[in-house]
Amino acid sequence: MGLFRTIIDDIDSVIRRDPAARSRSEVVLCYPSVHAIAFYRVANALWRRDWRLVARLISQFARWVTGIEIHPGATIGRRLFIDHAMGVVIGEATHIGDDVTLYQGVTLGGVSPAENSNAQRSVKRHPTLEDNVIIGSGAQVLGPITVGRGARVGANSVVIKDIAENATVVGIPAKVVGHAAGSQPAAFLPYGTPLGDVPDPVARAMEGLMGEVNALKLELREMKERVDEAEAHRNPPVIENAAGKSRPIIRK
Repeated sequence: MGLFRTIIDDIDSVIRRDPAARSRSEVVLCYPSVHAIAFYRVANALWRRDWRLVARLISQFARWVTGIEIHPGATIGRRLFIDHAMGVVIGEATHIGDDVTLYQGVTLGGVSPAENSNAQRSVKRHPTLEDNVIIGSGAQVLGPITVGRGARVGANSVVIKDIAENATVVGIPAKVVGHAAGSQPAAFLPYGTPLGDVPDPVARAMEGLMGEVNALKLELREMKERVDEAEAHRNPPVIENAAGKSRPIIRK
């Protein structure tokens, strides 16, 4: 009954977060993410009971029919929503909290150790996504890092470091471009990408560098003028009189 209730919650979460979803029947029949998550719920139950091969076969079948790869060893909370879904990869040691949203092409990947032993495989290699996180399409979240509660990761970002709660990050590597005030999660943000005038961390860095370059140019120009003036005082120009004798020009 617990597994069935969890699957129903997954279906209802789609209706709440996708304006295109009109009914439970449509979601059950037409949403591959719901199929993939349902297969995962069954495979994960078998995985935790040490039916590892059967669990992997179920997850492999789900990958064939949905295009979504979820390792049965992953830990996934309630009401996960994978919008559009195709190409999503969730690794074995991934931990996902409640009410998380992923978009197509997202990878929650691990950094594999050099040795492929049981001891090495037990090391935490995949990310942890806390409650209410949104990961935009094509984003890569790699390694044993933590994406804090309510954080938003913009489309095509590459995240390799921890993200604070309620922060919004974009870019390669991902940089913080915003932070929700207070302890409450920010409002739902489709694709994890803020609209409007979003500051580009790379562009801001380049603008800062150009400002410093222009300031240095101005300083060098002023220094050159002072050097030229000092040189002129040390070596004043000369003129010759009618007798052929030269004398320096004294500037007043």
